[in-house]
Amino acid sequence: MKFGDYTKIKSLQNPAGFRANLEALGLAMPCDDIVASGPNAPLAQPLDVDGMTVGNRFAVHPMEGWDGTEDGLPSDHTRRRWRHFGLSGAKLIWGGEAVAVRPDGRANPNQLMLTGATERAIGELREGLVAAHRDAMGDDRGLVIGLQLTHSGRFAKPNDKKRLEPKILYHHPVLDAKFHLAADVHVFSDGEIRALIDDYVAAARRAHKLGYDFVDLKHCHGYLGHEFLSAKTRPGEFGGSLENRTRFLRELVSGIRAEAPGLKIGVRLSAADFVPFRPDPEQSGPDALGPGVPDAHALPYRCGFGSREDDPLAIDLIETKAVIAIALELGVKMFNVSLGSPYYNPHLTRPALYPPSDGYQPPEDPLIGVMRHFAVTRELKQSFPDAMFMGSGYTYLQEFLPNVAQAVVREGWVDLVGLGRMVLSYPELPADVLAGRGMQRKRLCRTFSDCTTAPRNGLVSGCYPLDANYKKSPEMATITLIKKAANLA
Repeated sequence: MKFGDYTKIKSLQNPAGFRANLEALGLAMPCDDIVASGPNAPLAQPLDVDGMTVGNRFAVHPMEGWDGTEDGLPSDHTRRRWRHFGLSGAKLIWGGEAVAVRPDGRANPNQLMLTGATERAIGELREGLVAAHRDAMGDDRGLVIGLQLTHSGRFAKPNDKKRLEPKILYHHPVLDAKFHLAADVHVFSDGEIRALIDDYVAAARRAHKLGYDFVDLKHCHGYLGHEFLSAKTRPGEFGGSLENRTRFLRELVSGIRAEAPGLKIGVRLSAADFVPFRPDPEQSGPDALGPGVPDAHALPYRCGFGSREDDPLAIDLIETKAVIAIALELGVKMFNVSLGSPYYNPHLTRPALYPPSDGYQPPEDPLIGVMRHFAVTRELKQSFPDAMFMGSGYTYLQEFLPNVAQAVVREGWVDLVGLGRMVLSYPELPADVLAGRGMQRKRLCRTFSDCTTAPRNGLVSGCYPLDANYKKSPEMATITLIKKAANLA
């Protein structure tokens, strides 16, 4: 199969055709012919999690819009998105979106923060979500809402959308060069890490006060929590051994337990990471992105997590399972499984047919990437059957998302089906599936990646192709020009 010659999901007529395509790709992904509805349907079954009851098996990933105020407050765009989370019908809202615990940890100058000055507004986001859920579903029974807490680390841009102001844990030989980090870039000291832990705990205490059911201690996608897990070359108490690399997580949990007793804790985890990718220079031109290829790297590659040092494109979950075991010993029972980073290997994190403007064409059929997500989550669930695992990678399934979601839940591969980009274009999908209504095909996300291209170019995120709120906005013309310049339109 030559580059780009991938079957479009919307061209497959029915589940049998979808399964035939899977078979041709050599993928053993389950897919049911009929999606059940009503109270006995697999996707409608409640789930008991850490003393809470989640009312069905649909969940919403953290979906940041890059659309708050410079003071860290939500905007009308933010409030609208959170209302959509509520009306989706999904019963677990994992984190809402990434909320910085202090100014220097913001991924962009418009990221939400949870401080004394923003506390009331962050609480109102939750209240608006709950009200929308009641309107859509009749009541809020079984609705569980968390708040994702973060520091963006090496991907922080707190003051200027185009200027990195990174704070790192160690010098990464590939990422430092890829993102042009200076030799004197700020490296967190152990004392600074402990001060940051205090900021996390203060934010968690506020979230508890505001009525959030849990906080997510973000350990994914190349941000600071994730970087701790690969800090094998860092000296001191927070690097080197796995015990040291999990000290940040352990001290966060301990502090939150002391200051916000009763608040549940979850972890969104990049369970495996690959070496960064770039467009293949031999297949790229001045107006086109080539397929992704690995960046040059030396072996052993000691900067990965969940991959082999002698082959950083091979998943190895030994340390991932060790981290989950440590978290379980701390009483953390909820895990949202992701992979890699959208900054440097987006095909791993978000399987898509169309790349963002700063990415590369898919180096594999995106269904292979979806199956990679499923296989990793399944292996973790099999290893820790009493823990709750929420899966990722479902949006690319499009028409067949409910058929596959029902099958993997029914077969015990995963506990909760996490939806991200799909909620931007078609938030009511879970409610429609659960009620037995036909899906609205014209609203299905086709993974055009405009929701990523926009913030990479300083614009608010949203579904520009399908959501009229963004399609009719002035930013739409800018997005179109950006995509034409990158030969993506």
